[in-house]
Amino acid sequence: MTQIINNLIYDNSKNLTVDLYIPEIPVTNKILIFWHGGGWFRGDKSELKQLCLKVAAHGFLVFAPNYSLAPASTFPTAHADSNKFVKWLFNSKYTSSNITITQIGASSGGTIALYLAGKYGFPTVTWSAPVSYSSWIKNHPKVKPAKNAQKELGLTTLNDINDAFYKFFTLTYAGSSNTTVLQKLDAASYNYQNLRQLLMINSTTELVATQDLLDFIATLAQKNHGIDLKLIAGSKHAMSYSNQYLDESINYLIKITE
Repeated sequence: MTQIINNLIYDNSKNLTVDLYIPEIPVTNKILIFWHGGGWFRGDKSELKQLCLKVAAHGFLVFAPNYSLAPASTFPTAHADSNKFVKWLFNSKYTSSNITITQIGASSGGTIALYLAGKYGFPTVTWSAPVSYSSWIKNHPKVKPAKNAQKELGLTTLNDINDAFYKFFTLTYAGSSNTTVLQKLDAASYNYQNLRQLLMINSTTELVATQDLLDFIATLAQKNHGIDLKLIAGSKHAMSYSNQYLDESINYLIKITE
């Protein structure tokens, strides 16, 4: 049986917590950090419970942290919280010199995982990580932001609904439409000096535009970073395909860290 320790505090000043999943039989010397999505304005670590249990069954020590949410906390607060968690983890009893730290990040949690992958070199898998903000906002001036575009705006097509939501969560976390702020939020603006293995999984027709993803990968390629990319036919986003691709994600992380 996997042991679950809920709500370990990693930031006392903000009462930020993390859930820990301890495998019954650790078969690897690996830690996995699992970042939840939700557009930085919603979502919770508890939503990852079943996935974390499956990861722990592979022998990983699994951490699922929470972070501050918008609109009360805007960019770069969630990013800074994730960095605080990593520093807490480094100083905890759970790490040692022979431990390898890996990540999976879903949706906006994938963007956080990209930020940390570049900063610390953690082998990482992202599921539908949004990467473009400044250019996306600039290229969609007529889109009205909406959390639920069907109900709020009467939109019916998936592309229009996704666009309205993309603009909503981007501006909610950014706190403004200021180009300078949005450029700092762009995934391409992060420091990737220490980037190592990265697998990005996305659907071909979803919230995250394929062209934005390819542009981001091209930016990394210019810095001589090799990226593994898996495009899934269809419109599923992040958690919608999580059960289908969790094992593949885990096996990727196991293989590249052997």
